[in-house]
Amino acid sequence: MQTIRLGVVEYLNTVPLIEGLAQTRGVELVRAVPSRLVGLLLGGSVDVGLISLIDAARAPTPVSILPAGMIGCDGPTLTVRLFSAVPIDRIARVHADTDSHTSVALAKVLLRKLHGLTPEFVDYDARERMTSGGGHPHTPDESWPETVLLIGDKVVSDCPPAVRYPHQLDLGKAWHDLTGLPFVYAVWACRADRAQDPDIHAAATLLDRTRRRNRGRLDRIVSNQAGAHGWPNDLAREYLGHLLAFDLDDRARKAARAFLRMASEAGLTPQADPDFVEIGDFVPTPG
Repeated sequence: MQTIRLGVVEYLNTVPLIEGLAQTRGVELVRAVPSRLVGLLLGGSVDVGLISLIDAARAPTPVSILPAGMIGCDGPTLTVRLFSAVPIDRIARVHADTDSHTSVALAKVLLRKLHGLTPEFVDYDARERMTSGGGHPHTPDESWPETVLLIGDKVVSDCPPAVRYPHQLDLGKAWHDLTGLPFVYAVWACRADRAQDPDIHAAATLLDRTRRRNRGRLDRIVSNQAGAHGWPNDLAREYLGHLLAFDLDDRARKAARAFLRMASEAGLTPQADPDFVEIGDFVPTPG
């Protein structure tokens, strides 16, 4: 296998998928926020990327989803959360963390399905607490906007004050309550025109093996990584060991199809059936 470039995310939730890969010969990790990874994949900067599910459906160049794991949940997610100063059914505008396109689409689907709402969504840099245009979305005596969608470690490491947000919605739990299904946020994917490439096959096998190995090393992973991501060890252990799901099994695939169908009905993505590749579908390239 030639050097494989893997597009990965730096959040704590990716550690069970990638721990140990940085020291693996023939592997280069390229780190970016989730929303940037599909561009790196389509542009050829990475060979395989941990991309947002909605980006796989929207990609102008077809992508294939590899059987190597995912980031998902089967109930509460904890780190994909809507914070609101007003009741959820009265939300008119959402300042949305730009790190994940899938989480934004999920919020739109849930608000539409659960409350009949189609609020305005504004791109929001949650680290700088500024809109994409550079303005502050709040009055001088407030440090957070009225309603904000946050994802990733910042939900724990830079959590908004509860007194500001008496109304909160965990999107993973809301999805599970609505559908009875798990939710798929991100998947390992390659460009579809490389799905039969032996190097992609080798990378998928390595990623699958890494995920399975790390499943039995969770305590060590938490001890080594939680603090660096701003997490208390006990909460990180609960998050990685019980709240998140990493296996792209049949229920997860059913959930992915259901979400993309709802997203299409809401006009958020073209109707698309995700292209799931099985390890057995890889065939040797002649010559």
